[in-house]
Amino acid sequence: METQALPRLINSVPRSRSLEAVLLFWVAGMHAFQLAQIQLSVTDTLNEQILLYWTPLFLASYVIHFVLRYRAKAADSLLLPLTTLLNGLGISMIYRLDLAEVARGNEQLLGARQVWLTVFAMLVAAGLIWILKNHMVLKRYTYIAMALGILLLLTPMLPVIGREINGARLWISLGDLTFQPGEIAKLLLIVFFAGYLTKHRESLSLIGKKLWRIRIPRARDLGPLLLVWFASLGVLVLQRDLGTSLLYFGIFLGLLYVATGRGFYAGIGIGMIITAGLISSQLLGYVGNRFDAWLDPFVTENYSGVGGSYQLVQGLFGMAHGGILGTGLGGGYPQLVPLAANDFIFAAIAEELGLVGVFAVLSVYLLITYRGLRISMAHRDDFSRLLAAGLSFVIALQVFIVVGGVLRVVPLTGLTTPFLAAGGSSLLANWLLVALLLRISDSTNRQVVQ
Repeated sequence: METQALPRLINSVPRSRSLEAVLLFWVAGMHAFQLAQIQLSVTDTLNEQILLYWTPLFLASYVIHFVLRYRAKAADSLLLPLTTLLNGLGISMIYRLDLAEVARGNEQLLGARQVWLTVFAMLVAAGLIWILKNHMVLKRYTYIAMALGILLLLTPMLPVIGREINGARLWISLGDLTFQPGEIAKLLLIVFFAGYLTKHRESLSLIGKKLWRIRIPRARDLGPLLLVWFASLGVLVLQRDLGTSLLYFGIFLGLLYVATGRGFYAGIGIGMIITAGLISSQLLGYVGNRFDAWLDPFVTENYSGVGGSYQLVQGLFGMAHGGILGTGLGGGYPQLVPLAANDFIFAAIAEELGLVGVFAVLSVYLLITYRGLRISMAHRDDFSRLLAAGLSFVIALQVFIVVGGVLRVVPLTGLTTPFLAAGGSSLLANWLLVALLLRISDSTNRQVVQ
């Protein structure tokens, strides 16, 4: 009887989940190796302190894994290991920066806090997978998602709880707790964009007058495009945040193109972004400073000025120091870059892992985006396809804006690198994003099986 029951037991466990379990074990080994190398390189000793940075992530990743076994057996098997790999690398690098701060006599450390913020974000993601049995439920709340998203965007403007940090008014403060509501707002707005474009896709792509072989949509159909453009400008002007405004408009533009397949929208949208950027650089001082620091970072006025190019130049020097193979974890000087654990953690990674490590990290992001778009294309209904595509665009666009800023391809914006940078709001939003993709992929794979 026991021999006959064994094949049934094996068949009841999906192969994708077994592959996921093996990959998570390998990721845990990579994380342990990173922490051990950092501790040996910086302190010349190896002690049990690394367990405080290794064990919580290892256990939290397997919590999500077992939730998937029970609630989403057919979900994608690579998303969880890939995102855990990035999160582990981020924790390792923040721990490395903490050791440098300890040597300086600084007691304001971020590593332990980042570990527990990660665990909290992962447990919330596991809870979302457990509770949300069918993502199609979100389609019913299209306009509620829009209202909540806009409300969260406006919350930092409130006089009592709104808080300005580093010149940008993006946070709310409740006692000792500081939170960036815009991170959650971007998920809600993606739900709204997906629902709205599903309903109005045909009118946006087929209806309108032709002008020089180009079909111009009706004014009422172009209204949402203009509304999102003005909302993005509102974030730029009122909250003084260039990156978030670019991200919101870029997500909507990408989904609009996916929904309609019309290059007209892409061309108009890119033109609106360039126009808004040029006008803002002339009228808004903080945007103009970002452009000056981007175009001429080595000029003395920009390098020494407040909010100038000092951070950017230090990051470039650090990456040049790393070269092709890097200095090795613990062998560089990433602590010389201001806010290395936040805005410029990619520069810290590039210094110590080199160009090879940069390509490896970008390849992981590319794989995550690919898996998300694969989930999108495999689905049959428009809402699921647009929702998965929008969630994938968030990762891809945010990485492009952040890494492009660090490498001086585009102006610095203040966005954080997904899963790597210190900060709880971004971690929570990105793990919820992964949870939604896993839920959508579960229904996609079940359709394929059926």
